[in-house]
Amino acid sequence: MKLVHALRAADAIGLRDTLLQPGLLAALADAGVHRLQLNVDDDAIVSGALRLQATGDAPIRCVVSSWTDGHADAVTDVLRQTLPPTDPDPAGWEVEERIPTPPPEAADGVRADALANLAFLRRPAEMDTAAWLAHWHGPHTTVAIETQATFGYVQNVVRRSLTASTPRVDGIVEELFPMAAMHDPHAFYGSGGDDAELGRRIDRLMASVAAFGADRDLDLVPTSRYVVTLG
Repeated sequence: MKLVHALRAADAIGLRDTLLQPGLLAALADAGVHRLQLNVDDDAIVSGALRLQATGDAPIRCVVSSWTDGHADAVTDVLRQTLPPTDPDPAGWEVEERIPTPPPEAADGVRADALANLAFLRRPAEMDTAAWLAHWHGPHTTVAIETQATFGYVQNVVRRSLTASTPRVDGIVEELFPMAAMHDPHAFYGSGGDDAELGRRIDRLMASVAAFGADRDLDLVPTSRYVVTLG
């Protein structure tokens, strides 16, 4: 089972360091987690990187993905205990993972050499679930890969929310880009410095995004990516 928790931590760097401590990793392992991924809007992400916030009083700063053989509530409780009283309770979802482009492996706890964008998607009311998934997993996957310089692409379909206060989310996407993509659109879209090609790629991608409502009601978090194997 894969779980995704979104944390609106005031101190994302401090939270990252806490979550990577041996004691906390041991507590997650005791809760049944065998693989942990942290996506953190930390000091490696420039202030000008694109961020979007559709929900909550504070932006999402840290996304914790966990693969567990235990109970989802146990994982949520461990993460809740890492947050100071001033931070909101973590939102959480159980998801079904699909990986069109597997991200490269990195050593345990070492930052991947990438900008990892996390997008929280919401299905528009005018589309039924089958049509929404068909476009996202079908034509849009092809367009996203062909128009961007991604070297890792993970799609998560939300199966259920883990707490009553968790906002509605229907899909969670992670895309890995070269670090230069934070400030260079040609690096983001893989257009090789050709402005005309850049324009074509942007137009094609935006048309596909709009076709399943991913151009609105969106949380977008630029992050550093860390993976740890437990046990």
